[in-house]
Amino acid sequence: MEKKELTCINCPLGCALTAQIQEQEVILVTGNTCPRGVEYAKKELTDPRRIVTSTVRVKDRENAAVSVKTKSDIPKGKIMACIEALQGLWVEAPVHIGDVILPNVAETGVDVVATKNYN
Repeated sequence: MEKKELTCINCPLGCALTAQIQEQEVILVTGNTCPRGVEYAKKELTDPRRIVTSTVRVKDRENAAVSVKTKSDIPKGKIMACIEALQGLWVEAPVHIGDVILPNVAETGVDVVATKNYN
């Protein structure tokens, strides 16, 4: 049986978790003060995912950019592909919060959306 130590990031408490893993499966999580710690440990150890935040340049505006993020978390292994897809991207103003800037980024099924209005 293997043990993994991690810190839960689902709430401000930051519980120190210990997960016991057997044959690629999380069988026990301790140290959590709420049920979200168990969910976090299982997800982090079997399918780690992250929300990606970045900026995209605005066409015809010198040094202008609009902030963006993935609408939900994406597999950790797809982060670099997501960033590379955003690097050469330009958007036209106006941009509104929630506008889809890049659909299905890195073939994850997740859209990149604007997090700021830009006129």
